[in-house]
Amino acid sequence: MNSQPSFKMALGLALCTALMGTCNMASAKDADAEPTWAFKLTPSLYATQNEATAADVNLRGNLGNQTTWIGQYVRGNDFQQTRWGYEYNIDFSWGQIVPSVQLASKGFVGTSVNLQIGGPTYLITGLGRTNLKEYYNLTFDPNDSYVIGVGTKMIKDHTLNLFSVKDNRLNTGQIVTHATWRWKIDNAQRLVIDVSHKSGRLTQNSDPVKGNGISISYDHGNQFVKWAKEQKVNFSDNNQQRISAGLRF
Repeated sequence: MNSQPSFKMALGLALCTALMGTCNMASAKDADAEPTWAFKLTPSLYATQNEATAADVNLRGNLGNQTTWIGQYVRGNDFQQTRWGYEYNIDFSWGQIVPSVQLASKGFVGTSVNLQIGGPTYLITGLGRTNLKEYYNLTFDPNDSYVIGVGTKMIKDHTLNLFSVKDNRLNTGQIVTHATWRWKIDNAQRLVIDVSHKSGRLTQNSDPVKGNGISISYDHGNQFVKWAKEQKVNFSDNNQQRISAGLRF
């Protein structure tokens, strides 16, 4: 399969969808007050077997339906990468579409379009594409992939999602399945637990691996902390632990 047209198609779809949403926002007459910027600063540490400890700092900003971020990942003298991204959340009566694009040093470009259809029980689906340039994957799911799953908000203050992210481009058989639970404890507190299972190969010719993961995050007011432990991180032979702590302002 020729991957270059597929990448360009996905990138074009993401950008066109975002442009459509931006135009709709500009033309709409909204009686509510204009949105203001809200920021989230997240420093993180990554402890990985057989690798130097890595650090990452990410600044994320939200303005209405728009989100942008900039981050820097550093693993000693082995690897450094700067990234920037943008996404736009477009709401419809039947659900929402979220197109996004991310650029990173070393020439990386990635894009995705994710959909949520229905409610309060809904279908989760999406498509991601990159230009296959070098990139340290901080989502820990396949980037060139599709997403399929379901979710529900039928229980008050609780959101439950079950979905899989599967490689559909590089013939690695990579698939990561997530079960997530989000609990809004009160107006100041939130708990999120994600458990996952992965199987597949790092490359088409690598030996297959399997592993499990868990992440737990807790928000209190404008502060938050997150811990994660993952086997065979990014389908390597290494296990990893991650800790993040930060604030919103």
